[in-house]
Amino acid sequence: MPAPEVSVVIPTRNEAGSIGRVIDEVRRALQGMEYEMLVVDTESTDGTVEIARSKGARVVPEPRRGYGRAYKTGFSEAMGKYVATLDADLTYPAGDIPGFIRRLENGADFISGERLSNLDQKAMTGMHRIGNAMLNIAFRFLSGYRIRDSQSGMWVFRRSILGRLCLLDDGMPFSEELKMEVIMAGLKFVEAPIEYRLRVGEKKLRSFSDAWRNLKYLFRKRFGWVRTG
Repeated sequence: MPAPEVSVVIPTRNEAGSIGRVIDEVRRALQGMEYEMLVVDTESTDGTVEIARSKGARVVPEPRRGYGRAYKTGFSEAMGKYVATLDADLTYPAGDIPGFIRRLENGADFISGERLSNLDQKAMTGMHRIGNAMLNIAFRFLSGYRIRDSQSGMWVFRRSILGRLCLLDDGMPFSEELKMEVIMAGLKFVEAPIEYRLRVGEKKLRSFSDAWRNLKYLFRKRFGWVRTG
C-alpha cells in the first residue's frame, strides 16, 4: 500500500462534541488525495476515541499528558510526505490544507497559519491576545524573524524536515519551539492568514500561566539552557 501524501495529526482529550466534525471537514478538504488521519488521544473518557474510529481515523493512544508530547508522538507515527496539524475543537480551517500543500510544492518547507489578520474577536479573549502580543515580541527579538503569530497551532510542513529539528518540550511551549527550530535551521518558513473560529467545547488554555511558561521556555531554548538528555 503506497504511503499517504498527507498525514493529518489531531491531539485530543475529551473532544467528543467536535472531533467528528473536524474529521468530516478534513475529509471534504482532502477529497481526491491520499491521506491518513491520526488522532493522538490522551485518555479521553467522553467517547472521543469511539467517534474518531467510527469516522475512519487511526487513534494513537498517548497516556502522557502535554500538547507537545501529543504532537511528537503523532509526528513519529506519521507516514505522509506532508504533515498537517489541527486542533480538535474546530477553531482551525481544514479547508486551507490543500492550498498550504501547494505552497510547499512550490518551495516552502513549513507553513504556519496566521490567525490575527482574520480573527473572530469572540474566539480569543483579551488576555489571550495580550499574551500573544508579548510572545510575538519576544519571538521576534530572539529569532530575528518578524513573525505575526508565534502561537498558532495550525501547521503544514514537509515531514522530511523533522530530522533537522530538536524538539524537546512536552507542553504548550512546543508550538513556538517548533517554529523557532524551523527558522534557526534555515528552512523556508512562511505564515499564511487563516480564519480562527470560536472553539467548540471546554477551553483548556490558561492565558496568563501558559504565556508566562512559554516566554520563559523561549528564552531558555534560544540561549541553550534547555537540557537535551
